[in-house]
Amino acid sequence: MTEATESAAQAAQGAPFALPAPDLTLVAIAPAAAHDLASGGTGGFTWIEGGPEAGTRVGASMMAKSADEGTYVPGWAMYVLVRDADGLAVGAMGFHSAPADGRVEVGYDVVAAARGNGYATQALRALTSWALASVPVVFARTDPGNEPSQRVLAKAGFTAVPSTPEEPTFEIRASANQASANQASANQASGIQATDIS
Repeated sequence: MTEATESAAQAAQGAPFALPAPDLTLVAIAPAAAHDLASGGTGGFTWIEGGPEAGTRVGASMMAKSADEGTYVPGWAMYVLVRDADGLAVGAMGFHSAPADGRVEVGYDVVAAARGNGYATQALRALTSWALASVPVVFARTDPGNEPSQRVLAKAGFTAVPSTPEEPTFEIRASANQASANQASANQASGIQATDIS
């Protein structure tokens, strides 16, 4: 994590931890940052021009609601994608909720000014790898015409699964080796293995 990224992460209103990717750091945001983003703020981050996107605000609203309802689980919520080179937030990614029935849904967006650099693919690989250590299936739904998002999913190892034409669904499953490791991870569910930035 670069000094600029670490500074951005610490400014993000008590961000609990971060996950590294090749050119980015995924900073898990705290509920206070989610409330701020949901209400039109920056969440404590400096955003690239045009950010944050509407999808980030929707995701922040979902996280804020789960925190208010007492269902927020650290790690299983929203991350801001912070570019290591300059510390600017370039997008967001996260889970719609904590895992249920061995599955968890992921969603993401990247600010228009930062698209085309592979950031979504890098971040999705990092977040999915972290998640598959605890759950056997990570899935995502897209709009039918959102081919760029579908390409990101394919590059990150997701495959299309039977779904409705209105909501194409993709998933990635833990390998047999990961599945046995998942059981061990479940026994240590309270400890998140990532870069602690507190």
